[in-house]
Amino acid sequence: MAFQQGLSGLNTASKALDVTSNNIANASVVGFKSASAHFSDVYAASLSGGGASQAGIGVGTSAVQQQFTQGNITTTNNPLDISINGNGFFRMSQNGAISFTRNGQFHLDKSGYIVNDQGMQVTGYPADSTGLIVPSTPSALQLSSSDLSPVATGASIGGSFTGVLANVNLDSRKAAPTTAWADGPVQTAGTKDQWNPSPTTYNYSTALSVYDTLGNAHTLTLYFVKSATTPGAWDVHANVDGTTNQNLYAAGSNLGTLQFTSSGQLDTTVAGNGVMNISIDLDGVMDDLGNTNSATTPLAFKLDFTGSTQFGSTYGTNKLEQDGYASGRLTGVAVGADGVIQGRYSNGQTRNQGQVVLANFTNPNGLKSAGGNQWVETPDSGAPLVGAPNSSSLGVLQSASVEESNVDLTAELVTMITLQRNYQANAQSIKTQDQIMQTLVSLR
Repeated sequence: MAFQQGLSGLNTASKALDVTSNNIANASVVGFKSASAHFSDVYAASLSGGGASQAGIGVGTSAVQQQFTQGNITTTNNPLDISINGNGFFRMSQNGAISFTRNGQFHLDKSGYIVNDQGMQVTGYPADSTGLIVPSTPSALQLSSSDLSPVATGASIGGSFTGVLANVNLDSRKAAPTTAWADGPVQTAGTKDQWNPSPTTYNYSTALSVYDTLGNAHTLTLYFVKSATTPGAWDVHANVDGTTNQNLYAAGSNLGTLQFTSSGQLDTTVAGNGVMNISIDLDGVMDDLGNTNSATTPLAFKLDFTGSTQFGSTYGTNKLEQDGYASGRLTGVAVGADGVIQGRYSNGQTRNQGQVVLANFTNPNGLKSAGGNQWVETPDSGAPLVGAPNSSSLGVLQSASVEESNVDLTAELVTMITLQRNYQANAQSIKTQDQIMQTLVSLR
């Protein structure tokens, strides 16, 4: 009888409508992945085996498969909103229970952890106090709001840069000053004494800020004096904060001499040419200014003029950099394509705070939906393959954006019409079978 076949058709059409309705309901849910119902026919088994005239006994739902295709990316104003472009899932933790999601709508909780709307914590690789990230077992990512510690000029943090880099062009056409350079007056103990040299005693000057171990800025002024006796030679003098007691060099001498060749380049045959050592007596500087300072003294670093020239053109400062900085407060964060979370500070510095990881599965359709846009691992999905974004087969991240649902509303509405017709057709087959039965009952 066709009642069973028609009834199975009604059940499967209803199941498919459930799936389609669920897709439509979640069309605006960030990170949602649409699903489709798969069906298979059902045959009755017999002891003697099936024959060519065997009729099926209906249809059944074989699986409901989610479609993990890419959704559109939409930008937002929240830097902790993160979208995945490519394969992978965010790895979330809630009291040690691990789940996975494509919904990257994140924010900070009161403890500085990156969480989603359900309070689940984003996991990844933490960074140490210097910003170094070492891949290890993923853990909940917590951003630090502590001030960034100051670094003294010449501390050489994270590289070979050890002080001040200066690149200047000293005009070879310039004549030597007619007034001899004179260092400031001898400091009188306990008095405040500031000094600025006369412009008639030097050719050019330039200044920059250098920093002590407490992050205090000090103005270092460099003066360039062309030698009247040695061709291609320029004496370099220095002053700190306009004070007299800086202990930069012995009284009456210069900080160093730059010797240039006839082609205008630094003479490399002169030992140490272009590199000078500076040692600043911070106690003396602060006494001159009438202040106190408990920073480490002396403040010592190198002054490197590599690349400087003496051409017949106007004086110019092409580079003037130093490697120290003051303390800084966290002003914002940004997430890179590789998942690295970088903090931006008020002193212009940046420092890594951690790295978001992604997880991928051999069979994503084997994941079990746990609601709330979360999936959990099952034996069918296989173990998660965890790694940094933009590595292996994992996708890249985009900050201040979210991945929209991949539901195609037009396709879903057309599917709904088709399923409605299927439902009507199965109902009609039951009605026809009922009419046949009524005809048999009516036979006399």
